[in-house]
Amino acid sequence: MYQSVNFSNFVDAFAKMDRKDNFSYEGLRALFDYLELLEEDMGQPMELDVIALCSEYSEISDDEAEYSEYIGDDAHLGVNIICTLPSGDILVREG
Repeated sequence: MYQSVNFSNFVDAFAKMDRKDNFSYEGLRALFDYLELLEEDMGQPMELDVIALCSEYSEISDDEAEYSEYIGDDAHLGVNIICTLPSGDILVREG
C-alpha cells in the first residue's frame, strides 16, 4: 500500500525521523523534485525511506576537496551531482 506524498509530507518525514538537519530546505526541495522525476522515469512509485535517503544522498559545499572526500580519491567534480543549489552547495548521490 502506497501513500502519495507532497513536499510538505516529505519535509515532515525528515523531521519525524530526527533528520531535518541532513539537508537544507533547498536541498530537500531539490531531492524531492529529483525523486519525483525518478519515479516518473521508472514508471512506479518509490517508498519514502528517510534513513536510506540520508545514506544515499548528501548536501555538500561546492568544493572539489570536500566532494573528493565524500565520493572518493578518484572523484571528478561533476560526477554524481544531482544539482547545484541556489546557496552554492551541491546535492550529490553516493558513488
